[in-house]
Amino acid sequence: MATYDFVFSKLGLEEWCAQNQTVGPMSMKDLLSKSRGETETSQSIWELPFPSMDNLNEACSAFPQSRELTKGLENGFLSIKDNLSIFLDPLTQPLSWFLDGALHFMLATPWWIIIPLLLIIVQLVTKSWKLVAFVAFSIFTLAFIDHYEYAMQTLAIILVCAFICVLFGVPIGIAMSRSDTMQRFTIPILDMLQTLPPFVYLIPLIFLFSVTESKLYGIAIILYAIVPVIRLTNLGIRLVDKDVIEAADAFGMTKRQKLYRVQIPLALPNIMAGVNQTIMMSLAMVVIASLVSAPGLGVLVLRGIRNLELGVGLVAGLGIVILAVILDRVTKISLARINASHKQ
Repeated sequence: MATYDFVFSKLGLEEWCAQNQTVGPMSMKDLLSKSRGETETSQSIWELPFPSMDNLNEACSAFPQSRELTKGLENGFLSIKDNLSIFLDPLTQPLSWFLDGALHFMLATPWWIIIPLLLIIVQLVTKSWKLVAFVAFSIFTLAFIDHYEYAMQTLAIILVCAFICVLFGVPIGIAMSRSDTMQRFTIPILDMLQTLPPFVYLIPLIFLFSVTESKLYGIAIILYAIVPVIRLTNLGIRLVDKDVIEAADAFGMTKRQKLYRVQIPLALPNIMAGVNQTIMMSLAMVVIASLVSAPGLGVLVLRGIRNLELGVGLVAGLGIVILAVILDRVTKISLARINASHKQ
């Protein structure tokens, strides 16, 4: 007798349960008990299992098991997969073009052009020769140990995905700051994206797109990394002093003029902080995305784990740390310059 037989007996569902009842082979536990002449004793409240789907199924075979629930979700997703792919493929194809183009540019262009170009960009953004020297030393070190191509692949993916996050995240944050209704609907979605484990992002995407397509890992990185720039853009604009907004209204500014000339400039420190966090989260996700064919240093980390090659994994991890420090320093010094210009 199963633990929860009494539930279905009290509800008068014996006939429903008997419809799909199947007699299976006796378990070893039951065979030993029968051979010893032991009779089944009632369970104490201390040993009472939770009335889960599987435990209720033991009492009534017509009651669905938990596997039937997960199988139903899987079949439901697979039934709409083709229609979703037809709709999403044209929308996401430009992402593959951008990623493939960036990767080709980084690898096809000679190192003696790419490295000076990166150093010039760092100098223009930060105005710090010390940071330029650190970046130069770091990149030459990665190149010296034959990790230049892997590092450039990782950098290309981060730059493309972070740019798209900013391109879409800032307008969404602005829209949230101007509408309380949109904020109420968007916040739960952002909470879900921020709390989902990184590996979960890959599960539906693997079914929707081919593993050989760049957009597979690109979408996963964007969904994972876009949250900070949206949140901090919304927060930065909402924190703009109301007295400043009233002064702008007194001068007869339109909503567009207030946004571009007052709110965004004053919210720029918060927006840049969001960009910094987005870049860092992109870097974290690009390593995990190596599981679904994302190139770069993450491939070497994955190789070190799979083949137990300690040195390969550690050196690649060090390269990721170096890239993270470079990107973090560049964005933070840029943010400090913006804050300093606002205080003057």
